[in-house]
Amino acid sequence: MLLDLHVKNLALIEEEEIHFGEGLNVLSGETGAGKSIILGALGIALGQKASREMLRRPDEDGLVEAVFSVTSQAQRQALLKLAIPVYDNQVIFSRRISPGRTVSRINGETQPAQILRRAGEIFLDIYGQNEQQTLLKKNRHLALLDEFAAGELGDLKGKVSTAYRAYFDLKKEADSASLDLSSRLREISFLEHEVEEIQKAGLSVGEDLDLEGAYRKMKHASRIAEALNRARHLLADESACGDLVAQAIHFLRQAEDYDQKVGDYLSVLMDIDALISDVSGEIDSHLEETAFDEKRFNELEQRLDLINDLKAKYGRTIEDILAALRDKQEELARLQDYDRCQEKLKKELKEAEEAYLVLARELSSRRREAAKKLCARVSEALLSLHFLSVNFDMRFAKASSYTAGGIDEAEFYISTNPGEAARPLGQVASGGELSRIMLVLKTELAAREDTVDSLIFDEVDAGISGKTAQAVARKLRRLGREVQVICITHLALIAAGADRHFLIEKSLRAGRTVSGIRQLSEEEAVKELARMISGDAISESVLENARQMRYAAAKEKRDH
Repeated sequence: MLLDLHVKNLALIEEEEIHFGEGLNVLSGETGAGKSIILGALGIALGQKASREMLRRPDEDGLVEAVFSVTSQAQRQALLKLAIPVYDNQVIFSRRISPGRTVSRINGETQPAQILRRAGEIFLDIYGQNEQQTLLKKNRHLALLDEFAAGELGDLKGKVSTAYRAYFDLKKEADSASLDLSSRLREISFLEHEVEEIQKAGLSVGEDLDLEGAYRKMKHASRIAEALNRARHLLADESACGDLVAQAIHFLRQAEDYDQKVGDYLSVLMDIDALISDVSGEIDSHLEETAFDEKRFNELEQRLDLINDLKAKYGRTIEDILAALRDKQEELARLQDYDRCQEKLKKELKEAEEAYLVLARELSSRRREAAKKLCARVSEALLSLHFLSVNFDMRFAKASSYTAGGIDEAEFYISTNPGEAARPLGQVASGGELSRIMLVLKTELAAREDTVDSLIFDEVDAGISGKTAQAVARKLRRLGREVQVICITHLALIAAGADRHFLIEKSLRAGRTVSGIRQLSEEEAVKELARMISGDAISESVLENARQMRYAAAKEKRDH
């Protein structure tokens, strides 16, 4: 349930905070007072697009925060799937709009706007002034039915989508595999050449690294030999370090018998002398190995050129080249055994299609059963909203092609006059009728929702008056006993049943127009009803009429 909405520096609003409650919350005010700004601000808090052009003072940040209470385990589970934490049974959506960027948070943790939108759908459903136009779009009707039938459908839609993907992938493979004989022969010839080229190279993993090391060593053989010769000279020739160490050993031995410490020095120098001798010998051996071999050098160069050429064609490493070889061998085997592979693919495709159709037909069957329930409830509810006669139906047709959503196309049909055949909803319903139909649909959907416990209606009263308006008002009041309802309205009949009534009004502050909102007391609510009835000319009789409307609405709530 929506508890609070805090708006700062947005459009006509300086800073306002609204505390909503259970039941029917009504927002009213003069045309242009800023009622749509409140709805827009809530949308921004829940992830809708936010623009810096909306800032009242462009050099300061704008802020919108919406606080929801978590009222069910279903809501907790849905939030858990989005990895959203719950603190004190509340979830706080926040959007800070800066001149440079917009920062979105849920319970203080930064989140992308997409997550805000998905999380917002857990708590509330917004029916805006233009949403009734979705009823004119045939492709939206099936989505409304699926929303109503979510419990009956379970995970069947997900299974249908998975089965469709398996079928689609196989069909795509089958279509791409349909080669004529000449194309197949050309492809076989090309693959045979590539496979032979890689196999003939006789590659082994790590070979290129060993070859590069050997090649680099031989390419710089003269420099290596020169360095080794100089080192050997310094170690082994007369007057070199080895000879000097030997002389030092000779002198230390003359003093060894007289000083124990001298013996320690002597031991270290003797180790050094042995090491110098060993290194000198190893250098001599290494010099013989580093002799430049032109034939071997050319072999290394040619082998590396071959490997690098294969890398340029098939992959950056020998592992990549060998993986490409396996793929090409598999494709070659498939083409060489084309007819058998095609038969296997056709069999798999047929099995995938049959598996998809079994699930899709089951989905269609469940949808048709759910449609009967939905249409019966909508018809009954519309009669209570002063339709003289209602025949509300949903007609199904087979889709022109398989889809991830199944094999159904569906459209709402309606007749509101006795004796007239039902026709497509978009062809016959007026604006006022669409408003009532959408109200009924939203009511039915809310009754089926596991999580949503707040409904927002923006001017659901469009195009209605008199007894019809009274019926809609009664419907909203009853709906408010089941879920939280927030309604923006111009009709006094609807506002009369408000559990909380908020007035949105403009004023002039520091030479600028400002929209403000405040909750009305009982007497203020009566005066606002009187204004909604007769405008600025409020007489005592109009006030009395407003009081009677409030009394009648309150009595109905008590009696039911």
